[in-house]
Amino acid sequence: MSTRAIRRLVVPSLDLGARVYLGSVFIMAAWGKIADPYEFAVSIATYQMLPDSLVNPMAILLPWVELIAGVLLIAGLWTRAQAMLINAMLVMFLVAIVWALAHDLKMQCGCFASEEAEADISWATVARDGAWLGLGVFVYFANRGRFALETLCTWWQNRRVGMPGA
Repeated sequence: MSTRAIRRLVVPSLDLGARVYLGSVFIMAAWGKIADPYEFAVSIATYQMLPDSLVNPMAILLPWVELIAGVLLIAGLWTRAQAMLINAMLVMFLVAIVWALAHDLKMQCGCFASEEAEADISWATVARDGAWLGLGVFVYFANRGRFALETLCTWWQNRRVGMPGA
């Protein structure tokens, strides 16, 4: 397969898969936090990184940001911006987890409302989030708009502009 064919088909296909996977991770993570903001606020407070006055607003706002970013990433709307936002959140999560590990805080992840949420944070949690960050960086740099809703919108807008009487 030629380099051009790889750039035109393989990379966009990998990008689409990465967008769907990463977006789904963020949607699933947001879902449990939206359903139980109190539990998420307790999780945030346990990290001991934020002033108490910011814990509740963070517990309410962050899951909605995760949900919207995940949906828009999958849909392919403002893809690079969503990838940048997700990467920034992943860096924030990594810093918080490393902080907790460095300060020997025995705590649970709080990422998902599932069995994993009951597991203590560890260096495996850091590795998992680091892998997701790598995937997010790939999406940011690999995305060329193929298989994305924003490309369809641009095509439709350009088509309408070229139509007589439009």
